[in-house]
Amino acid sequence: MVPFCLLFLIVFVVPIIWAIYQSFFQQVATGGGAYGGGTLENKFVGLANFQYVITSKAFWSGIGRVFIYTVIQVPLMIILALALAMLMDSFIVKHVSGFRLLYFLPYAIPGVVASIIWVFLYNQQISPIVKFCELFGLHPDFFANNVVIGSMANITTWTFTGYNMLIFLAALQAIPHDLYEAARIDGANGWQIAMKIKLPNVRGAALLAMLLSIVGTIQLFNEPQVMQTADPGISDSFTPMMMALNTSRGSLTPKGDGPASAIAIVMALIAGVLAATYALVERKVNES
Repeated sequence: MVPFCLLFLIVFVVPIIWAIYQSFFQQVATGGGAYGGGTLENKFVGLANFQYVITSKAFWSGIGRVFIYTVIQVPLMIILALALAMLMDSFIVKHVSGFRLLYFLPYAIPGVVASIIWVFLYNQQISPIVKFCELFGLHPDFFANNVVIGSMANITTWTFTGYNMLIFLAALQAIPHDLYEAARIDGANGWQIAMKIKLPNVRGAALLAMLLSIVGTIQLFNEPQVMQTADPGISDSFTPMMMALNTSRGSLTPKGDGPASAIAIVMALIAGVLAATYALVERKVNES
């Protein structure tokens, strides 16, 4: 386990420690005269960076967009993934391996590449989807202010539905088949078996999928960052992760990596609260 532990320490633990350290500093100009000059130095500012994050309207606006995105995307994806898993576990579908690979394939595409593909499909000038809709007199604008979050949710749903389907499918295949046989002997049909046996036995998998999906939405970055190239209406602080990146670049505040690290740490704390909530909910579900 030594190679794993070393890599884990280098690529995970050390960056976290460094980010925490950086969050207490800001870059400030020192020296120079009336005509400029001087140098940038890291200055210890205590909790000032965290105060900047907590009191930032842009940060909470980004949180609000992420919340709306989560409400739209996560339930849709979980329901679709569960439906596909139930279909794969039924007697209706033959050649399950092929369908399972087909549904999982979008997850194998890197998130940035998937976002680029969908930006092409959303573009009004070259999109085959738009061209097809125009045949029926429809003129969809996937970058409209009241639609753009849904467009991002569609990309994520397309990418991660197959991944969550495998979580549900593994839980379904772990159910003892003796339960199905006993239910059929008692006269239960396929729908009753699905509702009374399969669904109750995938509650743990559903909670896990929900947790992973919600934590993933907190880190929403690829979709808005790529879509910003085609839609200038998406601001540099559209999501907290975009705000962190652009803060570190100096396009939002010229104070170095400290404020950006504070944003990342606050988001990590929010993710930790969600994980703790999940643990409590899972315990109560298992006890019931």
